[in-house]
Amino acid sequence: MSSILLIFLLQIVLVPILSLRIIFVVKNMSMIASVFGFLEALIYVFGLSIVLSGEQSIAEMLIYALGFSAGIYLGGYIENKLALGYTTLTVNLINMNSGLVAHLRESGFGVTVFEGMGKDSVRYQLQILTKRSLEEKLLNTIEKYEPNAFIISYEPRKFKGGHMLKAMKKKS
Repeated sequence: MSSILLIFLLQIVLVPILSLRIIFVVKNMSMIASVFGFLEALIYVFGLSIVLSGEQSIAEMLIYALGFSAGIYLGGYIENKLALGYTTLTVNLINMNSGLVAHLRESGFGVTVFEGMGKDSVRYQLQILTKRSLEEKLLNTIEKYEPNAFIISYEPRKFKGGHMLKAMKKKS
């Protein structure tokens, strides 16, 4: 019974570490990723050795898989709480909303406004780069001012110059 509990706990720790390692690799944070990689390998070998030694019971193998799936859930939860990096929102509006743009800028968001031709008329597009940890606040603000806005969110890997870098330099 104690080996089954140990296997489950090892998987719950292993998989979030695996998730974080991948996230740090994608975010180009190699040093932190290598630390997580070391821990991942250590736990993986230890956990697998428990499962494959002895009787190799079906219960241990099922607990190993159950712990893996629980670890995936926990890893996703941790990653969402960390909210590392930045996100870019492209907000498409039918009408120019100067109140929204002013409010976003007053709140510290960098906003670039584009005007373009839609199928039937002029459309307006806001391009907003923000920290991922502020994305939900930003979405709520946009929803309050423009409930019918079409919004696309994506994560940029690299950027250079602009409002965000100026804001970060002021804080440090």
